[in-house]
This record gives sequence, C-alpha cells and structure tokens, in this order.
Amino acid sequence: MKTAVIFGAAPIKNYETVKKYISDDDFFIFCDGGLVHKKTLDIAPDLIIGDFDSFELSDLPENLQKNTKIIKLPYKKDDTDVFFAVKEACRRGFESFKFFGVLGNRFDHSLVNISVLLYLKKMGRQAVLVDDFSEICVFDNHPEEISSEFSYFSVLCIDGSLEGINIIDAKYPLKNAVISTDYQFGVSNEVQKGKKNALVWADKGFGLLVKVF
Repeated sequence: MKTAVIFGAAPIKNYETVKKYISDDDFFIFCDGGLVHKKTLDIAPDLIIGDFDSFELSDLPENLQKNTKIIKLPYKKDDTDVFFAVKEACRRGFESFKFFGVLGNRFDHSLVNISVLLYLKKMGRQAVLVDDFSEICVFDNHPEEISSEFSYFSVLCIDGSLEGINIIDAKYPLKNAVISTDYQFGVSNEVQKGKKNALVWADKGFGLLVKVF
C-alpha cells in the first residue's frame, strides 16, 4: 500500500532529511502554501488541496493546473487544509502517512497538525511527522523502537493520562510510570550506551514520541 505524503506550508531548511523519508512510489499531497516545497524537492503532486490563501494557483505551471487533481476548499471551513488532506487520503484508503512542513510558523496550526497523529492512531493508521529537528509519532501499548542514531528522545502525554509507561534500554528507564498532560517529565532521554535501540510502550493511553536527530 502506498504512503500518503502530505506537505504543509511551514518552512523546511533541511530537504535532504525529507528525501530520506520519501520514495517515488509515495502519493504526494501538497496543501496550499506547501507547494513552495515542490520545486526544491522536484516532486510532481498527485493531489493539491487548499483554500489558496497562501499560494496562487496561477503561479503553478500550466501543465500541473491541467493534469493534477486540485481540490479547492472554501476559505470558511472547520478543517485546516492539512486535516482535510488527511480525511481525503483516508477516504481513498491510505493506511500510512508522512508529514512535512507542518510544524513552525503559527503555533495553533502546529498543535493541530500534531493532533492529526493522534487522530490517525485512533483509526489504526500509521503516521510520522518529520521536521528539521525530529521525527514524531504517537505510540500506545505496542512497543515503539528508538534507534541509537537519534541524539535524544522524549515521551510526552498527548491524551489525558498515559499510564503503565515502560522504557527499556535507555539512560533513564521507566517501569509502570504515569505521565499526565499537566506534568511532562519524560523529556530528553537517550538510548543506553552499547544498545542499538530503546523501546517504549504504555499499557493505557496514547503518548507522543519525539526522536531528536
């Protein structure tokens, strides 16, 4: 099954990192101002979505305007462009998602885009969000692996209370711990020296795992 790769309008400084995560077989969705990343990455969009308040469709090459599916959204709507893109990709049957250019600029949009990971996790779909500094995903009671190639990792509560947290093969291990949204103490951990990976899972709830490059 192809992966839906969704680009937002937030700045991307390190395009080489993006290239490591994508492949020619992916389905590329560009949301409005996210089209600014198309030229540098030399990617042909499979789908373009947005209300186009931050990108003029007339600036697209004529062949893309004619040959690419474009969904133009009303300016007044409940969903952000990225969230609408996620729903559209789900409607098309995609089970795997990657996000780029969705963190930075406006904090409210960044927070909503992180919540998209939780939305997809609760639907049983896989999703990862990547920015210039980290790889981010949501985990539950299935162990999530953290490679020693990452400098640090943080475990955060994203949904009420995260209970029965276990972290093994890490500098700061945890056993049956609890992290709540009002007390986040799982920041800046490291894979234990001599280990290739650390593992994290929680018996109850959903956690945000931030792997720092």
